[in-house]
Amino acid sequence: MQDHEVRAIFTEVLAEQKRLYGAETEEAVQRTISTMLTSFGIEEEDRAELRADFIHLRKWRKSVEQAQSLTIRAMVTIIAAGAAGALWLGIKTMLQGKT
Repeated sequence: MQDHEVRAIFTEVLAEQKRLYGAETEEAVQRTISTMLTSFGIEEEDRAELRADFIHLRKWRKSVEQAQSLTIRAMVTIIAAGAAGALWLGIKTMLQGKT
């Protein structure tokens, strides 16, 4: 058997397994997820509230990230303005001393 023949057989076997067991696997995954969520205290009826909670958390996270970005910009601006002011004061003092 050549390499491409082995690959073709392997692909056919996988496709057949997916066709035969795909629905069963999907159902088992759904049951497992439902059981896990129920064990955490999240009932099927709470799905809309849970979604709203996640949306709120995402908005809160993004606003915190934006606030951090603005804080860093403000700090850089203050430091740059202070350095420019000190430089100007130094130059001004040097020029006044020469006259």
